Amino acid sequence: MIRRDDLRNIAIIAHVDHGKTTLVDAMLRQSGQFRASQLQGEQILDSNALERERGITILAKNIAIQYGGTKINVIDTPGHADFGGEVERTLGLADGALLLVDAFEGPMPQTKFVLRKAFERKLKPIVVINKIDRPDARPDEVLNEIFDTFIELGANEEQADFPYIFASGKAGFASHDPQAREGTIQPLLDLILRHVPGPEVNPDGPFKLLVTSLDFSEYVGRIAIGRIHSGSVKRGTKLAIVKAGGVIANGAADQVLVFDKLGRVEVESASAGEIVAIVGVPAIDIGDTVTVPDDPTPLPRIEVDEPTLSMNFRVNDGPLVGEGQFLTTRHLKERLDRELISNVALRVEPSDERDAFRVSGRGLLHLSVLIETMRREGYELTVGKPEVILKRIDGVLHEPYEYLVVDVPQGQMGPVMELVGARRGEMVKMDVKGAYAHLEFTIPARGLLGLRTRLLSATQGEAILHHNFHGYQPMKGEIPRRVNGVMVSMVRGQAVAYALDHLQQRGTMFVSPGDEVYEGMIIAENARSEDLLVNPCKEKKLTNIRAAGSDKNILLKPPRQLTLEIALEYIESDELVEVTPSKIRLRKRHLTEQGRRRSERGDKSMVVAG
Repeated sequence: MIRRDDLRNIAIIAHVDHGKTTLVDAMLRQSGQFRASQLQGEQILDSNALERERGITILAKNIAIQYGGTKINVIDTPGHADFGGEVERTLGLADGALLLVDAFEGPMPQTKFVLRKAFERKLKPIVVINKIDRPDARPDEVLNEIFDTFIELGANEEQADFPYIFASGKAGFASHDPQAREGTIQPLLDLILRHVPGPEVNPDGPFKLLVTSLDFSEYVGRIAIGRIHSGSVKRGTKLAIVKAGGVIANGAADQVLVFDKLGRVEVESASAGEIVAIVGVPAIDIGDTVTVPDDPTPLPRIEVDEPTLSMNFRVNDGPLVGEGQFLTTRHLKERLDRELISNVALRVEPSDERDAFRVSGRGLLHLSVLIETMRREGYELTVGKPEVILKRIDGVLHEPYEYLVVDVPQGQMGPVMELVGARRGEMVKMDVKGAYAHLEFTIPARGLLGLRTRLLSATQGEAILHHNFHGYQPMKGEIPRRVNGVMVSMVRGQAVAYALDHLQQRGTMFVSPGDEVYEGMIIAENARSEDLLVNPCKEKKLTNIRAAGSDKNILLKPPRQLTLEIALEYIESDELVEVTPSKIRLRKRHLTEQGRRRSERGDKSMVVAG
């Protein structure tokens, strides 16, 4: 085994919004390899529309820049734990990791999550304390907190003696002086060359590549992406694909592409240590080994953490169905099967319900991004209440726990502790950072559903929440359900201002005048705990008698806007979220009152029989 000195493979890992993509922007702009017109705007790597709207990285991406005589392959990974499957498979491409930490916030739960994964891969870490030009930056304290985090995660002596640098991705500089406010990104690139080892390779061994990612082209089909572990590959080489269970398929390297700048370029051959994309390997999946027919020994398959949350995806059987392009069970199954090819942390299995599939993922954001992507592609479906996945360990039922961090003004600590405590959360740590209190809890994943909305309401929108998977613990008691009931339409038609004016005195509306409603659709939240049947289409009766005050002006409050995540957290087990390309509606599982009563009687009889 030898080390290549002309190549560096490095992943950038960080908590959400600590500046990964902005730092990559600075590296690209100062590499001297692009014209100004090629790097328009900010967050250049966030090419996905959802990524730009949400301001987060969802999909890991590869770019390559030249620095001196060395090629640096940079892998931008997601910062949110719900996309941990992306992080886990792409870290296998790297030999080192840039750990970005905000100069004010310090290490956060997802910083620890991605750092733990990097340690498992034995990657060489370089710490970048980013945003040091913030007025409230505290770089020296954050550096001490990072050291404590390394020790907490079991770093060995070499890992704990990490190199570090201070930077501002937005201003485009890096420096060993925490007081610096200008400069270039060059000191960071020098640090990468000095401390990240080149890939250790066996150039004379048989060609082997572990598929860590897939791309798709309508012209050439699936494109396998991975790092060459040994040997080399040339265009036209005959290949063997070792699949799960030892099944071997045949293929050929019709094209060999390497990453260059923001794209890929075709080359005649590529050798061990390089990250490549290979065209000509049909029916390949993530985790398969691409090798030569003479030596079909597979590399260890990619292991990712198990899903923690599941929900039922159903066809839309509501009265307003038909807006989308893809409506049937077959359409739904084909789309979910296609998602399984690249989304390694996703699981899909048949459901007990008719025309439904049980879809499991790493968290609510993981699944909601899939649903949002599907609706933008023209799919129409209904989704049930998210449920945590329980495990039986040594005969005891365990449930997933999350590590929750809340930053809130000190005067708002009371409501936060009360709400989290009511949901079986336990405080682990409390700190003061400036005017904010920093609270850390462990809480059942069940308790997080719907918590964000209530915390934001209780703190006037001041609370900042982050959480990630912590582990499985014995199941605790009941979690409080939604306090309020809902108003359910008893008719189909268009909502009328006259009717909504009377109903808004009893709760919070979800619809506006002119919106289409139907029997069984949830149109508002009731101020009381019970559900209420209402008629939102009732019009004012006409009369030929004039009376003072009979024609009063109608003043309607704006309806509550339901995003997909809020809607999924809001519903109860007897309710569904109806998702179409343009609308998100709430409805009862059984649309008629008679159907709901029959279902309640059936549920009660099942409980008694159990």
